[in-house]
Parts: sequence; C-alpha cells; structure tokens
Amino acid sequence: LLESLEKIKFKKIVLLHGEGFGAWCWYKTIAQLEEVGLQPTALDLTGSGIDLTDTNTVTTLAEYSKPLIKYLENLPVDEKVILVGHSSGGACLSYALEHFPEKISKAIFLCATMVSNGQRPFDVFAEELGSAERFMKESQFLIYGNGKDKPPTGFMFEKQLMKGLYFNQSPTKDVALAMVSMRSTPLGPIMEELSLTPEKYGTGRRFYVQTLEDRALSPDVQEKLVRENPPEGVFKIKGSDHCPFFSKPQSLHKILIEIVQIP
Repeated sequence: LLESLEKIKFKKIVLLHGEGFGAWCWYKTIAQLEEVGLQPTALDLTGSGIDLTDTNTVTTLAEYSKPLIKYLENLPVDEKVILVGHSSGGACLSYALEHFPEKISKAIFLCATMVSNGQRPFDVFAEELGSAERFMKESQFLIYGNGKDKPPTGFMFEKQLMKGLYFNQSPTKDVALAMVSMRSTPLGPIMEELSLTPEKYGTGRRFYVQTLEDRALSPDVQEKLVRENPPEGVFKIKGSDHCPFFSKPQSLHKILIEIVQIP
C-alpha cells in the first residue's frame, strides 16, 4: 500500500468537520492517514473547535468557510488537495468546489449535505428536524445571540438527544470526548441557499460515503441526495452511525485510501 501511495501526486487531504464538531473529531483518521504517508490537515471552521470567534457572529457560509478558503488560497499554483467534508461540512465542500475548482482534485462527502443548486444545507435534515421555517420558530435548541427579539443565531442539541442522533454506534470514550468538545453551530451558514454552476461545481470529482446506521441523516435521505445529484462514486459503511471517524474508523480509512487511489 505504501508504495502505491508514494506514486500519488497529490498527498494533501483536508478534513472538514460538521455542525458542532471541530478538527478534534478527526484524531483517529489523521493518525491513520499519516501512517500511510499522506498529509492530512483538519481545519476548525470559523467559530468551531478551538477557533475563538463567537459562533453567534458567523452569519454566512463564506465567513464560516474562511479557514478553508484561506488554506486553498495559499496553496502553491500546481498543488491540489482532496477535501473530505462531514455532515453540514458538505456545504463548505460544495462552496469550495464552486469557488476553487482548480485546487480540488477530489471532494468526498461523508454522510454530508451534498446539496443541489439553490438548496440550503438545512433542507437535507428537514426529514429529521422538520422544515427550516418550523425549526426557526419552534425548536427548543435555538440560541439567540442578539437577544430574544431578534432572529436566532445558532443552535445546539441537548446532550442526551445528541448521543442518540450522532453517536448510537460510537465508543463511549469518543462520546465523552465529544460531550466536552461540541460547540453550538451558527445558523446562518446552514440556512443559506447555495449557488452552484455546472461550469465550476459541476466539473468537480465528487464521491459520497454513506453511513448505514445513521440517525441524524437517515440512509434514505443519503440515498436521495446521491440520486438527485449523482457523484462519481458511492461507498457504504455498514454499522456506522453519523460519526464514522469514531464508530468505524478502519472502514472509513479503507474507503478514503480507495478514493485517493482512483486515477
């Protein structure tokens, strides 16, 4: 394996977390990719992980994606990266494909919001969470960073609910790590309609990894995303909840390596 990976031209892999998570959630994946000689980088999106920005001030997808945009802007001209986006991190992936198609060799959506043009990342979760309009009005998980009389700025699920939604197959140690590390998610970026064009986004090489025991983004919804917006390849992880980097790190690693090696 090491020999075949040595011949690969683009070894940089950028890992993007989903809502509430941070670069920390990729710790197993980072170690495994480094062991085979690839160069993983996990980024904290704005207001996530150890980034000090107040989540409530992040209102657009462009702001939320800033760390990724900066990273891509600073890449040498002849360099490309493989991007991996988890859950709502898929929106940042789509955004990057639209704005920096020439910098991305492959985009891997990991049980992620792979939206079509004009769709909001939140729409993908509508089956589980109800319509965006209803969520914005009624959800008890909303955060009002600018005061109760202003629109909500973020959301955060209560811990017991989070355990059931995200970590139904994950080891207790990883769940404990998540419980002390999760942060609230800015609402603006996931409520924003994406504008994706065939000339830019459409030229990207997209791959989708489905998680078959997922309660946050059901297998049916993942199947629908793939049907409506077909990627180049679809992979499935049996026995994985919404967090394959915790529940099925080996299977995830194997799939990432397989996609890396696709010519």
